[in-house]
Amino acid sequence: MKKELKPEQKKYQELQQKHETKRPVLANCMKAFIVGGLICVIGQAVSLFYMYYFNFTEKTVGNPTVATMVFFSMLLTGFGIYDKLGQIGGAGSAVPVTGFGNAVISAAIEHKTEGFVLGVGGNIFKLAGAVIVWGVFSAFVVALIKTLWLMWI
Repeated sequence: MKKELKPEQKKYQELQQKHETKRPVLANCMKAFIVGGLICVIGQAVSLFYMYYFNFTEKTVGNPTVATMVFFSMLLTGFGIYDKLGQIGGAGSAVPVTGFGNAVISAAIEHKTEGFVLGVGGNIFKLAGAVIVWGVFSAFVVALIKTLWLMWI
């Protein structure tokens, strides 16, 4: 049930809609798709590099690739490049694993003036802490279900 608006509220809404800037949703989606795709292409290149030069298999190449991509994103965040990429690509730069590295380092950089222990150490996982906790917890639950399933069979 929709509440009836007073005449002043209706006027305000009309004025707000008149002055509201229209966001280019399709263009933003395309930029996010392109930036996210480029990050994934770089990740694939890193995987192929590890498979070719270090004899990793398709099953074992995932961990070093993820670690390398997170390291690259942290390095680029430290130099201020990843933030510019995020302004262009939006969610395309935040969704891949590189967005996690960016979130961790951004919090550390923001609080470095407060010192290494209370500033960096106390705030580095402020944003990414929930992701880490949820990842560990969900991995535990999945492992528990798998273990119980294998015992039952």
